[in-house]
Amino acid sequence: MPIYVQHQVLGRIGDVFNAEAIWQTPGLALFARRPLLRDLLERCPREHRGRAATRCFSHVTLMLPQEEVDDDYHLTRGARARDLAQTLTALHQKDFGDLLGADQVRYDVVGADALAPGQIEVKFGHAVYLPAPDEKILFNVSVSRDSAVWHPVCPVYPDQRLVLIGADASDASCAAPGWPFGPDGAILIINDGPDAPPIVQMRPKDGFDCRFDPRSGYYTIKSNASGIGGANGGPRLLLKITRVGAVPATSASPSTSRNSIKPAVWQNRSAGRSASPSPTSPASPASPASLTSLASPATSAMPAGADLTALPVSHKAARPAESEATYAPAAQQRVSLVALALPRLSRYRDTGASALELPFDGTLAVSHDASAAIIFGVTANDELYARTAAGRQRVAAPATFNPVDGRSMALLAVVPEMAERYCALLSLAQPLSAPVAGGARFTFGRSSAMLAALRVLDSPRFLRRDGGADGASADRLGLSRTAFSFEATPQGYRIGRLAATQALYHLDDKLAFVATIAETSADAPYLLPAGHHLAVGHYVLRFEA
Repeated sequence: MPIYVQHQVLGRIGDVFNAEAIWQTPGLALFARRPLLRDLLERCPREHRGRAATRCFSHVTLMLPQEEVDDDYHLTRGARARDLAQTLTALHQKDFGDLLGADQVRYDVVGADALAPGQIEVKFGHAVYLPAPDEKILFNVSVSRDSAVWHPVCPVYPDQRLVLIGADASDASCAAPGWPFGPDGAILIINDGPDAPPIVQMRPKDGFDCRFDPRSGYYTIKSNASGIGGANGGPRLLLKITRVGAVPATSASPSTSRNSIKPAVWQNRSAGRSASPSPTSPASPASPASLTSLASPATSAMPAGADLTALPVSHKAARPAESEATYAPAAQQRVSLVALALPRLSRYRDTGASALELPFDGTLAVSHDASAAIIFGVTANDELYARTAAGRQRVAAPATFNPVDGRSMALLAVVPEMAERYCALLSLAQPLSAPVAGGARFTFGRSSAMLAALRVLDSPRFLRRDGGADGASADRLGLSRTAFSFEATPQGYRIGRLAATQALYHLDDKLAFVATIAETSADAPYLLPAGHHLAVGHYVLRFEA
């Protein structure tokens, strides 16, 4: 693996703001006992042909003792640091002018607490870039361990080619907070310009599995069993690259070809056209081998470079043999809880509700324990947030969360017709279902036993009040004691509103808004098609046929 970042600590510098003392040792450099900045740039060229350097690095970061930088800022408002950068820029252009080409020489002077007095750390290389004064940010890079709390890492500029992210800022462009893979792993981001999506690669390549999820909009990075960081199921890191400003018309999302799934069955189209069934003798039946070759010509040997066509897999099951078994009718209708509607608590200020928190365990089911993998909450000011072991962060819909591997939760935005009552819809990773019998009318509400298992928020522990908990269930916010009635019919479900103040919203099979159910009753029901959803209180219920 090439060295993307060169860094070296220079010691025994009498005056850390003296550019000549940092640049080159007085006298002949051949007899110098310790290399200085000019020697390091000369020994590590950017490009070379044989032993002759053809280009040198032009962006250098200098780290001085933090106390020296603070004193300079307090006494001279940073004048000595600016003079140091300007003098080193002039020396750089003077000694390496023939190797710079059109590159601009840029120096940045910062402070570092880890340096002792008289020490200076220099950093340059392929992945070290200093932006121009008027250069705008192209991408923002952030990382997360649970997809809920994101930590900013660094910006990416239009002319910045490479970004190396790792555990230590000395060996990389920048360090990622909570880096889980040890000092030998790194993330390499390749920027091909504003009109191209960034490319993400891992170093070393065979040590990690890096996949982009287009639905979530971020990369999931895991260490391989034979790589760095342990076996499968170990730590992971989520990487998000967010474009700043409008997306160019010619740009495309990160390529998903590397993660695309091939069709289940591939058959040789050219072989199928050229193959002709061999005639069989009428007197002798065809052998099983010949029948197999006639039924599936793709099972024969395929020539190299054959034209492959994806064909669907047949789902037709073999017809069972006749039996004397007697089958009893089973209830096919089911009602499932697929999402939770997060209310606007500002509508319930008179109740003293200060926050509504929904904890989920490692399986992303609503948890009744104190420890949870992720907690979603709503404040009294209708602000949404997510809280994990990494901290708490404000979130907004739409968004996708993957706090555990293999399961995800989506935070969906609500339409204006529902925005008066709800902040967002939180889809569940594991929907809960309950069977219902056809031809009978049932009721749903706080006092109804029917579908009580789906009312997962029927507990005071989810609701925080200013004056302390008073034993009131969270279902009291927006759900009546008898909210509505429903009856399964061959045409769909007949919905009748039983409480005049109960809000009912009809959503289609994709959770898209259809209508607000206003004028309806048990005698004049509203027909809800099978597979559609009904939002009532905190719950989004799917009525299945």
